Amino acid sequence: MTVIDWDVAVNTGVRLVRPGPQVDLSEARQAVVQLRELSTVAAGHVRDFTGMNPLEPAGPAVIVDRPGWIRANVDGFRVVIEPVLEQMAAERLNGGPAGNLTSAVGSRITGMQLGALLSYLAGKVLGQYELFLPPDPDGTLPTGRLTLVAPNIVNAERELDVDARDFRLWVCLHEETHRMQFTANPWLRDHVHGLMQELLLSSEMSAADLIGRLRAAGEAVADAVRGGEGNLLTAIQSPEQSEIMDRVTAVMSLAEGHGDFVMDAVGPEVVPTVSTIRARFQKRREAANPVDRILRQLLGMDMKMRQYEEGAAFVRAVVAQVGMTEFNKVWTSSETLPTLAEIRDPTAWINRVVRPAAITE
Repeated sequence: MTVIDWDVAVNTGVRLVRPGPQVDLSEARQAVVQLRELSTVAAGHVRDFTGMNPLEPAGPAVIVDRPGWIRANVDGFRVVIEPVLEQMAAERLNGGPAGNLTSAVGSRITGMQLGALLSYLAGKVLGQYELFLPPDPDGTLPTGRLTLVAPNIVNAERELDVDARDFRLWVCLHEETHRMQFTANPWLRDHVHGLMQELLLSSEMSAADLIGRLRAAGEAVADAVRGGEGNLLTAIQSPEQSEIMDRVTAVMSLAEGHGDFVMDAVGPEVVPTVSTIRARFQKRREAANPVDRILRQLLGMDMKMRQYEEGAAFVRAVVAQVGMTEFNKVWTSSETLPTLAEIRDPTAWINRVVRPAAITE
């Protein structure tokens, strides 16, 4: 069952994405070389500060441009989505309800929609740890890859008018923290993969459900335009999906908040201008133009910003109360991950995971 034309998604995204900042060839090459170097430097700082040890060699980050980021993310979507589509197709052949909705939507249209979405995001993302990669030629699945989007980093440091090397290292500290989270704890990738597949497989709906969700989505768009809190991601969720999404949100809040905590905690030692960078970066996050603000809200990007804030507050509170070694128990298994309620109440997580004896006495 082909629901998304992946080639159309790539071609649409690459065609629509805006060009990056004007950079001469020598400056571009220097940025690529320095980002690779700083990603390796940042890995050492993150390892020393967190006490976490990767179970595989890190190596320098992969540096991409905006079209390269789009291609990489389409590959990632395929790895996550195609197995789910195959399962839905099998259910459909066996008379199950899955696939009725998706088969009604043209694969080229969904490919164009995905490409358009990625073309917008490709101008915003500074870097990411790619969890889901296509198999190697020998069939083995790579564990992940750290990518940095050079034109977006250069564009941001220019807009912020900050020291380029300091800003690049600061970004690398955040992204290398994500790589450390997953390479030091291999079970975490499978856990996130399982949550994503569970979320996708819960998307079956009847025609009446679809009409109700579309009406909710329309109201969310109108609400966002009026300056409200409308969000497409929450508007189209069923109660079952909302429960799964809470678990996804808790994991992402932890991961993103941990990245923000580490980049700012390590920063003063190795990034002399970190306080200036953080202040200006936060102001830039908050000063989006009206169209950007609406799109960010509808796509859940504002929700992601809250994940950074809530997650970082959780990590700060736990480390302040019990120290880094005890905090690292969070990475033991899926059972020790905080719930969304615990992200917002760090003491509850401490009492459950770090000090369980205190509850029973």
